[in-house]
Amino acid sequence: MKTIAVVDGQGGGIGKAIVEKVKKAFPDLEVIALGTNSAATGQMLRAGADEGATGENAIIHNMQHVDVVMGVIGILNANSMMGELTPAMATAIGGSHTYKILLPINRCHIHVVSVEEQPLGVHIDNAVEALREYIG
Repeated sequence: MKTIAVVDGQGGGIGKAIVEKVKKAFPDLEVIALGTNSAATGQMLRAGADEGATGENAIIHNMQHVDVVMGVIGILNANSMMGELTPAMATAIGGSHTYKILLPINRCHIHVVSVEEQPLGVHIDNAVEALREYIG
């Protein structure tokens, strides 16, 4: 069974939406909520994540134990999410050999070009489809 980590911060709304759609599409997958703060972790747990952990060490540690990590593209950027995502977190996520499925949300001082502006729900649906293709 594959283990999916969803990383989010601030209010956890995007992570919550990802968890809901992943669990609906793949009820048997293990989904771990990794929040930069307890509010984000709590939102993802309420959305159906199987386990949750909060903070820098939790994110760094779990990058070597999960098969896929999902979140917004800003999780690769040190100090994103208004400083909640530390340089060590970004390094652990970006440096991990874990397969990454990232939403092209143009925030955190990152603008992804040649990507259609779509509602968040469409990006999450596309991410779930990418997960489906990856896990076969």
